[in-house]
Amino acid sequence: MPNPKRRHSRARRDRRRTHDSLTTPPQSTCPSCGEAKLPHRVCPSCGEYRGRTVTEGRDDF
Repeated sequence: MPNPKRRHSRARRDRRRTHDSLTTPPQSTCPSCGEAKLPHRVCPSCGEYRGRTVTEGRDDF
């Protein structure tokens, strides 16, 4: 394995790390209860998906 001969500068290190940050997942609002939820998934608060009750909602939020 080759080892680096010289130290990389802070600017070069930071330029490499510019794309390492995490992005927040997209969120949409539930049409029935108005809570924020992930798109194309069952609402965690009311348990509805596309106008139908799929699971019972959780009340511990």
